[in-house]
Amino acid sequence: MLYNLLVPFADDFMILNLFRYLTFRTGGAIMTALIICFVIGPKVIRWLKKKQGEGQPLREIGPDHKHKHGTPTMGGLMILISAGISTLLWADLSNIYIWAVLGVFFGFGAIGFADDYKKLTKRSHEGVSGKMRLVMEFSIAFVAVMTIISMNDWGFSTGLAIPFVKEFLLPLSYFFIPFAMLVIVGASNSVNLTDGLDGLAIVPVMIAAACFGLIVYLVGNIKFADYLQIAYVPGTGELAIFCGAIIGGGMGFLWYNAPPAAVFMGDTGSLSLGAALGAVAVATKHELVLGIIGGLFVLETMSVIIQVVSFKTTGKRVFAMAPLHHHFEKKGWSEPTIVIRFWIIAVILALVGLSTLKLR
Repeated sequence: MLYNLLVPFADDFMILNLFRYLTFRTGGAIMTALIICFVIGPKVIRWLKKKQGEGQPLREIGPDHKHKHGTPTMGGLMILISAGISTLLWADLSNIYIWAVLGVFFGFGAIGFADDYKKLTKRSHEGVSGKMRLVMEFSIAFVAVMTIISMNDWGFSTGLAIPFVKEFLLPLSYFFIPFAMLVIVGASNSVNLTDGLDGLAIVPVMIAAACFGLIVYLVGNIKFADYLQIAYVPGTGELAIFCGAIIGGGMGFLWYNAPPAAVFMGDTGSLSLGAALGAVAVATKHELVLGIIGGLFVLETMSVIIQVVSFKTTGKRVFAMAPLHHHFEKKGWSEPTIVIRFWIIAVILALVGLSTLKLR
């Protein structure tokens, strides 16, 4: 909004030229989201405690988390509000990519909110039915993918970029649509599965957002894209504002989610953040790179799939408990040890993912 309001006057007031620069506005988005989250955090937490009473229902099966009894969930509202306002404030609102990603962000956030609310009111782990949730998720993803595809010619929009391979797009044609939808929905639910310990999901999300903040800046700049021999997607650079807002909102949320957590993210936050990262990856044609940068989320998801398949086919479990972080809890690792080691893994995978920009 500030861009649209102030840049027309930049020729008359030189200081307003700052708003032409993505780097300046991304920094502004980070700080704005962080400040908003700090300001609203205590109020949101008090409101959630008042509304939720006993807090998020704890599972009887699995590691002992009784010390977390009474901690409110749905803290993802803090990120939705802070990152949403910050993006609207600092981004170019005439940019379609911004609206496509925000639509996914808030749409999946609404699904997560409904799921959390139903769990709380029923005092159980059964929220919105799995089928209904997937129908809503794929519906939102479909609209977003079709919007993103419409921004460029069909052949380019439906091509799949391969990491470490330069100047080549695998032509998927109509198959790209379900693939891209699966990327968004898969990323959403992968982050959701990872969100099981204090601070475990939000830091890898911020790491991924920082990586994609750099990627969108490079992909949206024709000179950098040509130099790196990656697909140039005009207009996607503006998504750096959104990635910055996620980082700022994430840092603000982590302030209250750091052990011992004063609030949990809930599906409200995890579904929206994962889906938004998936949408950014689709817009920038870095869908496969998301699987590397967000490799921790992939590992968590694969642990669940392997566990289910193994148990159904052989009657045996590969892991003590799935997702993977619970396996290590069962093995006697302390929660802070698991969280910090998983953060380290997330950093390593992010660096590997970023290396695909140059190693071609």
